[in-house]
Amino acid sequence: MPPHSAEHSPSTRPALNVLLAAPRGFCAGVDRAIQIVELALAKFGSPVYVRHEIVHNRYVVESLKAKGAVFVEELDEIPETDQPVIFSAHGVPKSVPQAAKSRNLFAIDATCPLVFKVHMEASRLHAEGRKILLIGHAGHPEVEGTTGQLPAGAVTLIQTAADAEAFAAEDPSRLAYVTQTTLSVDDTAGIVAVLKRRFPAIVGPHKEDICYATTNRQAAVKAIAGKVGLVIVVGAPNSSNSLRLVEVAERAGCPKAVLIQRAADLPWDAFEGVSAVGVTAGASAPETLVDEVLEALRQRFEVSIEQVTTANERIAFNVPRELREPAA
Repeated sequence: MPPHSAEHSPSTRPALNVLLAAPRGFCAGVDRAIQIVELALAKFGSPVYVRHEIVHNRYVVESLKAKGAVFVEELDEIPETDQPVIFSAHGVPKSVPQAAKSRNLFAIDATCPLVFKVHMEASRLHAEGRKILLIGHAGHPEVEGTTGQLPAGAVTLIQTAADAEAFAAEDPSRLAYVTQTTLSVDDTAGIVAVLKRRFPAIVGPHKEDICYATTNRQAAVKAIAGKVGLVIVVGAPNSSNSLRLVEVAERAGCPKAVLIQRAADLPWDAFEGVSAVGVTAGASAPETLVDEVLEALRQRFEVSIEQVTTANERIAFNVPRELREPAA
């Protein structure tokens, strides 16, 4: 509809159709990790120390800081204390709980149960005498946590199909692979296919390591990508699952996909000539930030919203026992 005047009065704002991907946003592991910090603060008061960002989202971290959480990168930044020390949802190398124990720190582990499953799997396969290939991204805390479950040199990181082609096995009959939980489903399938072709005896996890939430969020983006001119992913630049959603959107036929942290980051020039946009959020992004983006769109456009649901999630994880018992 052509504008009747230069001002965007409600009747003259350009129309914009928003396809809202579902599922999006928080997964059960993120939900649980945030709950662990909040329950620890409620039960033990502040400060509650958290090693590494509890989940990869600045808004979440800042809100927990405001409630009394103190974030550190390493345990040696924590003074002698009886207050809780929480490990992030991404999981930690074995050396971290050991260091906490040697200092008698009161540690609470917020590792996502699905990441913990990968740790157990890697340990089991290693105990069978197998060389472990970990499909994942170098430097990601989850990869560091999984690698750190086993002795140095027991795990080889495979980041790409090219890495899988180049890997030289000492004993092809004693190989196994596990994966980071937040990878691209399609990329990972490609890497696994190369490994299985080259090493037919390789053993994989009993059940796929990529978590249900990563898989579901990618499927939801695929369902909308071909119908819109722009996909907006709400998430953090260091969030692996959010970055994957941008890639999945572009590969599934969307001309342009962008990752933003908040509504203030919306790239308005990218809306030029676009009549439909897709909106989703990574597994560590709260729904508040999605609402903020929709509100910003309503300020400029006559917005109609259609939710596109590809799965219903009803998964929830229990919090650790220390936080379930009432305070003495």
